[in-house]
Amino acid sequence: MFDPAGSRARQAGERMSGEPASATEVTSCRSCGGERLRPFLSLGATPIANRLVRADALDEADPSFPLEVGFCEDCALVQLTHVLPADEIFDEDYPYFSSFSDMLVRHAEKNVIDLIESRDLGPNSLVVEVASNDGYLLKAFVERGIPVLGIEPTPGPAAAAREVGVPTREEFFGAELAQRLVDEGLRADVIIANNVMAHVPDLNSFVEGFSILLKDDGVVSVENPGLHALFAHTEFDTVYHEHFCYFSTIAVEALVRRHGLELVGVTEFPELHGGTLRWRSARAGALGGGAPDESVARVLGAERAAGFDSFERYGNFGAEVGELQRELLALLTDLRAQGKTIAAYGAAAKGATLLNSTGINTDLIDFVVDRNVHKQGKYMPGARLPILPPEALLERQPDYLLLLAWNVKNEIMAQQSEYASRGGSFIVPVPRPVVL
Repeated sequence: MFDPAGSRARQAGERMSGEPASATEVTSCRSCGGERLRPFLSLGATPIANRLVRADALDEADPSFPLEVGFCEDCALVQLTHVLPADEIFDEDYPYFSSFSDMLVRHAEKNVIDLIESRDLGPNSLVVEVASNDGYLLKAFVERGIPVLGIEPTPGPAAAAREVGVPTREEFFGAELAQRLVDEGLRADVIIANNVMAHVPDLNSFVEGFSILLKDDGVVSVENPGLHALFAHTEFDTVYHEHFCYFSTIAVEALVRRHGLELVGVTEFPELHGGTLRWRSARAGALGGGAPDESVARVLGAERAAGFDSFERYGNFGAEVGELQRELLALLTDLRAQGKTIAAYGAAAKGATLLNSTGINTDLIDFVVDRNVHKQGKYMPGARLPILPPEALLERQPDYLLLLAWNVKNEIMAQQSEYASRGGSFIVPVPRPVVL
């Protein structure tokens, strides 16, 4: 089996926030193993984005770790240059539950219907979702009588999935688990992996698991925010320790090919998570999975034309991010100087990166609201903003609302129409700070 990337990594020797450094400096690409990694963006030392702070732990310091991004000149994979162990990030308090996003649930429902129709799925099929979270997607298959299996390593979401009738294995996915499932007699007609491949430190074991578990005529459907959107919209806040990689189609094609798969389709969703790509793969040469359609060559060509296979495309990104951060900080500081009150919406991981790397804390923002009841009553890491339910907006009526979860801004603004009708204004931070 391919030697897992990072095998030549070394422990970072510095200390952050008074804690022993446990970040690992990556010296070889986690996809191809090449050693030509070139850093192009540094966001300093930040806390773990989803490590929300309990009220009884406010006196404890948040350990912070280097947050830097580099480019592999051998396979074009963009990736963190320092990483934390997966179990350090996805612990028992992991707070993300997909069902709290109406847009994501609607997107998942449409994906389910499309897969049932295009793959002719029925009661003898098996759909496996990796990182199935709280069952928000798989339950739509269950409701239609199609057997499923969820793979979800975090206890809270896994328990929520079981409660809605989605059988779930509470494990990390990789080649070893895939082989155990095959030994149990399971093979998948469809494997779904949405918004997870970026979270995987050992990419080769992960994709090898697809190849092991997939039926000969099956398909793999992977979704992740595309690298093109990150650069087009200066989406620097999608960088956090939980995201080990940032994918172009160029890098994905090289990765799946290494494990006997080939890309057969690429679909773009410009409005999802700030710009998402869905990559469909099948066994190389397996016509049952579908021959590659025109979208593969088209997207690969567009990415190469945009320079995503060359470091020159990345060199100025750090300067662009710094300019955005200065503009946002100046806007919030000016509003505060005018006596305006400011809150934030969305205790999202991207919000933690934006706040901490920009230097925004309780001096500028009073509180953050979030629909996720599992986050309410806690505090944002680093910035220490209290997380309240959305009802607090009408109770306190801040003058401005900074949309930390800007990727679902239309959904938030529709939900908060009464807040706006009372005179509240929204601040969208990327691609440049604007007041709506």
